[in-house]
Amino acid sequence: MAIKKSSLVALALVCIASLAAGASKPNFLFILVDDLGWADISPNNPKTFYDTPNIARFATTGLRFTQAYAACPVCSPTRASLMTGQYPVRTGITDYIGAAQPDKWKRPTKMLPAPYAEELALDQVTMAEALKAGGYATFFAGKWHLGPKGHWPEDQGFDINMGGIDRGGPYGGGKYFSPYGNPRLPDGPPGEHLPDRLATETVKFMTEHKDGPFLAYLAFYSVHIPLMGREDLVAKYKEKKKDLPPVSPQFMADHARSIRQVQDHVVYAAMVDAMDQAVGKVLKALDDLNIADNTVVVFFSDNGGVSSSEGHPTSNLPLRGGKGWLYEGGVREPCIIRAPGLTPAGQTSDTPIISTDFYPTFVSLAGLPAHPEQTKDGLILTPVLRDPHASLHREALYWHYPHYGNQGGFPGSAIRKGDWKLIRAEEDGHVELYNIADDIGEHHDLANQQPKIAAELSAKLDAWLISVNAKHTTPNPNYNEQALEKFEQRAYFVPED
Repeated sequence: MAIKKSSLVALALVCIASLAAGASKPNFLFILVDDLGWADISPNNPKTFYDTPNIARFATTGLRFTQAYAACPVCSPTRASLMTGQYPVRTGITDYIGAAQPDKWKRPTKMLPAPYAEELALDQVTMAEALKAGGYATFFAGKWHLGPKGHWPEDQGFDINMGGIDRGGPYGGGKYFSPYGNPRLPDGPPGEHLPDRLATETVKFMTEHKDGPFLAYLAFYSVHIPLMGREDLVAKYKEKKKDLPPVSPQFMADHARSIRQVQDHVVYAAMVDAMDQAVGKVLKALDDLNIADNTVVVFFSDNGGVSSSEGHPTSNLPLRGGKGWLYEGGVREPCIIRAPGLTPAGQTSDTPIISTDFYPTFVSLAGLPAHPEQTKDGLILTPVLRDPHASLHREALYWHYPHYGNQGGFPGSAIRKGDWKLIRAEEDGHVELYNIADDIGEHHDLANQQPKIAAELSAKLDAWLISVNAKHTTPNPNYNEQALEKFEQRAYFVPED
């Protein structure tokens, strides 16, 4: 059960007293990129086609997590987990908001998707509300996608909202270029580029609140569709592509979808590059304002890169799948954390973490009272921030995605315990078992060779699903195998860049 917001009054009194006593609180800058794949940044993938020098420099000053996970392979659920510290299934937001509910489902799939909540409930105490009660100024810029008007950032604890509305992408006006047609983002000069504008607004907020404490939450619309890039950067990557060696095959089949195997999409590359430049602008501001030493910075993505639809813009290799899939390519994310005084510079951690962990970690680092009911699924990351090799003593990680992803992913659930990961399909109960340490690409299904481990993980997954009152798919009365085959044939194509 969520903590009632009225309880924040008492919390605020405690925090105000703490502030009066002169307690020093860190600032927080959370940078969230939309649809950025684990292999899209050079610290994770030195051979990436995309130039990300600012993110690479940031990695040399912070701690890079090689096994950081989103709580869902699509956007809205992960964003809800970040705001609440809970698995998406607890909030009810298990698919991207705007996806067809079961009574509106038109695809001839074997099952109907589960129903899901179309907004983040107002009685959830968000990360922003918890910090605001502790004396923090709060700022949001970019993509929200957690409900209609009345459920926007300003209704969920953010003092300022620049661009956060119900849309899942920059679909108004000139899209990634001004005029934006966004009711929460005034238009800039014609042709102004959205990622740079969001960075500028973030820098403005940090400048005005440099004496802190503050939470600046920069949630880029980049690199979500529509695929649009600055002309100069598109030209740059057209030239760079000429020097790439030929790769064959460029696409491979997986579950009736074609999956990109090479990074060479010039427009997507331009979008990643522009995002990296915007990240650099914000990080530079921390130095210029002399507040970098008192600001915790997190860089993260909400789900894997798109590799199987919507232009197939990127490859997540060596990971399998991408956005919309429960394989590693859909849920393993780029993640770098810099916590001054805690994180060693330039090191990596293989300790698995997940998006639910950031809320309780921020509250803890701010010296504020814990929210055990609100953040029951997240763990405080301080031990691993101090020691990259520390264990968080988490029994398992869980995912529940009872929906058909636009990208070809199937409805199912997953559990990771230690190095073992089990994925179970909702259509027929089929399970797949992988040893992630030995098989990062999830090529070798060991369910038949390791039946005891598969049974143990499946039982734990069942128990968890019951404990969170998970909703499931149901048989589709309009299921048509031939029509579905035709649908997938239309979805299976090799796109032109």
